[in-house]
Amino acid sequence: MTGHVRRRGERSWELKFDLGTDPATGRRRIRYASFKGTKRDAEIELAKLVAAAAKGEQVDVSKSTLSEFLDRWERDWCGTNVSPKTSERYRELLRLHVRPHIGAVRIQKLRATNLTELYGKLAPRLAPRTIGHVHRVIFQALSHAVNWDVISSNVAARVTPPRVAQEEIEILTASAIKAILDKSRGRPIYQIATLALATGMRRGELLALRWQDLDLDAGRITVARSLEQTATGLRFKEPKTRHGRRTFGLPPSAVDELRQHWKAQQELRLALGAGKAPPSALVFSDVNGNPRRPDVISQTWRKTAKAAKVRATFHSLRHTHASHLIAAGLDVLTISRRLGHASPTITLSVYGHLFPQSDDRAAQAIEAALSSTE
Repeated sequence: MTGHVRRRGERSWELKFDLGTDPATGRRRIRYASFKGTKRDAEIELAKLVAAAAKGEQVDVSKSTLSEFLDRWERDWCGTNVSPKTSERYRELLRLHVRPHIGAVRIQKLRATNLTELYGKLAPRLAPRTIGHVHRVIFQALSHAVNWDVISSNVAARVTPPRVAQEEIEILTASAIKAILDKSRGRPIYQIATLALATGMRRGELLALRWQDLDLDAGRITVARSLEQTATGLRFKEPKTRHGRRTFGLPPSAVDELRQHWKAQQELRLALGAGKAPPSALVFSDVNGNPRRPDVISQTWRKTAKAAKVRATFHSLRHTHASHLIAAGLDVLTISRRLGHASPTITLSVYGHLFPQSDDRAAQAIEAALSSTE
């Protein structure tokens, strides 16, 4: 097998190589690839392609479409590097919004204009935030295409998705909280909602909570896992970052609610002949001890909020918890760790507008410092 390098620009090259005779037609099979860099690097790349072809491992980069590469990316990277839920979301975004429009484009012919036109087509029917998700998935996939020597550059890096307007986070008033809790009292959603409000825990974290994660005497709770729902079922997963696993204090009212919930749960189990719950039992299980489905919790919450004449998502309980911490004067690092954010930067990006403006105090502090040097 042979090949050669031909200059196309100052630092761009065309790699031409021979795959031998096609047994079906008897014709020579010639393939082309693009490369950016020095001539020496281009020659090394050509040698790799020729060697791969000789071993029967050659991917026909000259004819591979974006969809064909995405098949490979979903199988070889998504399948082993992200959670099933994230992989499911990536596949959905690509299936619905990318493959139908630009999937047939050869990946080496993909240009920034293709993505710009794609986002323009999606704009009338998708929110800017969703188009931003599409862009990030394409960018990530093409980054791997560069690393795998399929393409020489990531065209998504030269495209800017639509700007996402800052959305106001939902914070419940005291009267709204009372109205919803009054409507939910006596039902499982009540205990889940009160603990969400008291801790700021995410829905999946609450549904994965086990009694062994609670120290009610010390008033402490540990978040050790989360419940994830995918098209194939439910699964428990570890926190995505080291800050996702955390231990923090509970307010006395939450401890009292949990003690009452424990007592009611044990009485129900004994009545059903199931015996006392072990430490590994879920705090918010169904009557059979199985985890509750996250989507059912959200549906129940929506119905309860609607009955209480309050417009709010379940996640608003987390926002409300954070807003009260900020109003109490807690520093951003403490709040970030309690919420399980990967860094305080995330906390500030979501709740920065809630922190009190302290520029006047800063000026006074500097003035005091300067005065002390005179």
